Amino acid sequence: MNLAATGPERVQGLLHEAGLASEVVHLEASARTAAEAAEAIGCTVAQIAKSLVFKGSDSGDHILVIASGANRVNEARVAAVIGEPIGKADAAFVRERTGYAIGGVAPIGHAVPPRHVLVDATLEHLDPIWAAAGHPHTVFRVTFLDLLRLTAGAVVEIA
Repeated sequence: MNLAATGPERVQGLLHEAGLASEVVHLEASARTAAEAAEAIGCTVAQIAKSLVFKGSDSGDHILVIASGANRVNEARVAAVIGEPIGKADAAFVRERTGYAIGGVAPIGHAVPPRHVLVDATLEHLDPIWAAAGHPHTVFRVTFLDLLRLTAGAVVEIA
């Protein structure tokens, strides 16, 4: 993985390395929020796979939760799954651990691998899924199974 590449270049390289034909799409409008991304793409908010970074309260590690844009993360449920309380991650922590700015965090290519990756079970029934590609104006299309393969995430009910 080339950490010197821009976020979208890093994501595109990882998609190609994984043998996926998916291309990073550059949007004119911001895709910083799930609602903005859905509007810019022309899909439902539920089809947006938002990458949310939390901080393990005990470990200090970053925890990645990939949630449907229509769902709010139940932090107590996430804490129970990973075995430690979680807290909010500030912008500096997110950038340091992922290499991406909030609003453009991709589910892949993090500067430091997340301790846990949890994928919202709701996404399993949606096709296609769209995820941020390393910048607030970039996204990529992915299937649920490919998202699991790319992230090695565990499927959980997060809402």
